[in-house]
Amino acid sequence: MKISIKEIQTNEEEEVIIRCHKIDADILSLIQKIKTQQNCLIGMTGEQIHRLRYDDIYYFEVVDNKAFFYCEDEVYESKLKLYEFEELCAGTGFFRASKSVILNSDKIDFIKPSLSGRFEAVLINKEKVMVSRQYVNDLKKLLGL
Repeated sequence: MKISIKEIQTNEEEEVIIRCHKIDADILSLIQKIKTQQNCLIGMTGEQIHRLRYDDIYYFEVVDNKAFFYCEDEVYESKLKLYEFEELCAGTGFFRASKSVILNSDKIDFIKPSLSGRFEAVLINKEKVMVSRQYVNDLKKLLGL
């Protein structure tokens, strides 16, 4: 595969052109990753509205019908539903960890087995998130285990 990069003037619009023989799962995944890197999510803390990059989010959780983005040391409220966040992050390092949590696998420091087939994911900020047993296989695939 050939990769070409051309620098342009700041007044020109940036674009990515993909030339391929066939649009397969790898190409679709690449497109989704490019889109994800561009897009920002909106999170709120009190009266303030923040733009968050996907890379800054450790996990997304729904508690009592309220949605939250958890970052390194901040928590932001969101208007997104769990399935909407899951759709936005398809093809990235985010995966469903439980009924109410979508976890960023890039933020996992290490994992260890827990009770009843579950796993405990310890994040790089030392926070612990449980991975339900029905989603453990998804985690193992993402980590290449």
